[in-house]
Amino acid sequence: MPQPSRRQVLSLLPAAGLLAVAGPLRAAAAAGGFDHARLIANTVAMLAGTPEVNARPEVAAKLAAVLATARQRLAAMDRAGAGELFAGLALGSDDVNLRLAFQYLYEIALATRVPGGELADDAAAQRRVADGLLWLHERYYGDQAKGYYGNWHTWEIGIPTHVTRTLALLADRLRAERPELTATYVASMDAYLRNGKNGDVDLDSRFHTGANLADITANRILQGAVSGDDARVAKAVADQSTVFATVDPYALQHGVTDGYYRDGSFIQHGSVAYTGSYGRALLTRVVQTLKTLDGATAAAGAEDLPGVVYRWVADGFAPLIFEGWMMEIVKGRAVSRTNTGYTDVGVVVEAVADLADHVPAEQALALKKYVKHLPAADTAAFVSPVSIARYAAIRADASIQAADLNPPERSVAFNAMDRTVHRRPGYAFALARSSERVSKYEYMSGENLMPWFQGDGAYYLYLAGEDQRAVFGVDYFTAVSPYRLAGVTAPVEERRTVPELYGGRLWYDNPDHPLNFTASSESQNAYVYFPVAGNAFSGGATLGAYGVAGMVQSDDAAWAAKQAGLLPDDFVAYRNARATKSWFLLDDEIVVLVSDVSGQSGRAAVTTVDSRLAAPADAVALTGETWTGSPWRPGTTGEPRWLRYANATRGTAVGYAFLSRQPVSAVLETVTRSRRVVRTSNPDTPVTKNVFTASVTHPASGALPALAYALVPNATEAGLRAYAKGSLSVLANDRHVQAIEHKGLGLIAANVFTAGPRHVGRLLVDGPAAVVVRSSGSSGSSGSRVSVAVADPTTRRDRVTVLLHGRSLRLDRADEGVTVRRVPGGTLVEAVTRRTYGRTLAATLR
Repeated sequence: MPQPSRRQVLSLLPAAGLLAVAGPLRAAAAAGGFDHARLIANTVAMLAGTPEVNARPEVAAKLAAVLATARQRLAAMDRAGAGELFAGLALGSDDVNLRLAFQYLYEIALATRVPGGELADDAAAQRRVADGLLWLHERYYGDQAKGYYGNWHTWEIGIPTHVTRTLALLADRLRAERPELTATYVASMDAYLRNGKNGDVDLDSRFHTGANLADITANRILQGAVSGDDARVAKAVADQSTVFATVDPYALQHGVTDGYYRDGSFIQHGSVAYTGSYGRALLTRVVQTLKTLDGATAAAGAEDLPGVVYRWVADGFAPLIFEGWMMEIVKGRAVSRTNTGYTDVGVVVEAVADLADHVPAEQALALKKYVKHLPAADTAAFVSPVSIARYAAIRADASIQAADLNPPERSVAFNAMDRTVHRRPGYAFALARSSERVSKYEYMSGENLMPWFQGDGAYYLYLAGEDQRAVFGVDYFTAVSPYRLAGVTAPVEERRTVPELYGGRLWYDNPDHPLNFTASSESQNAYVYFPVAGNAFSGGATLGAYGVAGMVQSDDAAWAAKQAGLLPDDFVAYRNARATKSWFLLDDEIVVLVSDVSGQSGRAAVTTVDSRLAAPADAVALTGETWTGSPWRPGTTGEPRWLRYANATRGTAVGYAFLSRQPVSAVLETVTRSRRVVRTSNPDTPVTKNVFTASVTHPASGALPALAYALVPNATEAGLRAYAKGSLSVLANDRHVQAIEHKGLGLIAANVFTAGPRHVGRLLVDGPAAVVVRSSGSSGSSGSRVSVAVADPTTRRDRVTVLLHGRSLRLDRADEGVTVRRVPGGTLVEAVTRRTYGRTLAATLR
């Protein structure tokens, strides 16, 4: 079916946006249709709780933490020295410290609005906050000529979030005692909105998109409430409504690629796969907006929002969460932070628990079941006491049976963000790709210092029952060499981080160059922070719970621009290795084919089959067998037919069945590194891990251009020996075609990378495409079926055709755009792939 436009999505889908409400809300504003007091009361209740909620025992720890934090902040005010508002927080040149000063004031104000709290309605504490706001404005915030140093986000989002919430919390006090302060701050916050237009949101600004836009507009809704400005509220809500429309890459609104796509992908920063970081922030803000607006306007349309967000959760978040862990492939630079994938999911859980109160009954039950399915969340990290109480009630409700939003077997092609997820009851496999559409990696602000190969087919194999903190998270990127991430083919060379390259700076600084390299310039984004790749082919197809993905590995935009003479002489760019890669996603294994490998520039290259972590004391064993049947042991020079990595302490195992013959290096080594090697602001904490690495070296001579292997989660030695029986075979593995056949599944899958036609077993594929064909039932019987799935991983083709040689078949059912006809020698399947953006089109034949 053709991909609908954003306008069609908003008008046709059952829950299509906070506003198809933009018009009604503007009308409501003109008629005085916003209840400002309700907007403020909703916000205060969300942040500080209600008398009924705060009486619940589950909320006690959160309220105690709020009170303790406020008392710490008041004590720091008491100890402040000259030029300080809080002791030890130097102001004047550090934008982070200024943001913290406003945060500390907010934390005091919050405690004074907690019903039943020890500081509830404490006039003295509230006056100290008001005095602090005035003091900061007079000395460090009110002079816009001196402000706006450091990160733009601090001034347009960070500070305004704390200030705006503080103004709402103390609205009555300020109205009575400092009536001018709110208007003063609102005017200053407008003045600092420098990436906007005339002190307001600019939907054409690259800074005002996705999660950033949701943050800014949520603040402006509340600013309108505290200042009595209906027009501000209406415009902010209308502006925020744009983030809920599904991004149509063929009809971009305001040129914005940030947001959610039809396949569940989420993009931020124009080209970064970001569900696990900015996507979480957007989800949180959306649900907070929903709660803020609840009952504050009678405008029709706002009730549609929850359904949109439900689909984000079911199709965008749920596939990326494995046993309560947010997968690394969608976290951008946040992979280098010390908070864990479990913490990431806690934010999602709070939003999901709240969302369940706003969707239809069937969706609400599904969300509640999902909340119970996920591991218990750390509610101390929840923003709202109300959310804690709601979450606790769901977990305690015996009538709600835990259930995943994912089916037990699921294969998801997030082709709009070059990511693939494959799930089975015992494991999940997550793959990061890149292309001319999606960035190879994200580095920024001293975070993710060694990201170079994270989008070059890096994959993560999560095993059921595992504590993922022990094998992934920040320690994985700390202990594992950036050149040996699992799945990566990297050139043999040493690279330097951005601070090492440029004298300690966190970016390349050259404002006088025609490309204007400053900390937040477009050129910095394009060539330093998150460069896209140079290849068009990156994508895949899914057929039921099976799938195939492929990618042609390339150089990044910085290398290409350097060779074209566009970048300064002192700008350092690195050349990549070349490779063609495919991943075939089955039941018991993931088959990986790699071909056309070259380190380029006279360099060798290394393909890493896997890298896994264990604690130094864990009982880890490596076993295997050579192609001659003799045992393989570490140090054996023979070519292994299979290897098995087993951690007896943790009860986990992964097998590697090699489908081609080549030397394999498999080593265990103890590695100690500081977490600071991946992020400048991480604590200098040493991490010691037992690191297993299995890799294949491709000599510079080109003597080993290809290899094939299967990753086998939870493998046994007997199961690995069974691969010698040949039920799984490689049909092709070169730069033109990569294909496999699994006789037990009746499945053939292929990636065709070059112009055709190309033969793949009994298939003839006309050019670049991803294809999966599966036969079921007895051949020739009335109940036999052949299912065909086709996608265009280049996103450039108008149509793809696949000829199935043999007995003619008739059409049973097909997606819109797929036609089937009998031709001499077989059956021709044609899929119209124009403007499908890599989406799978399928047909079933009899």
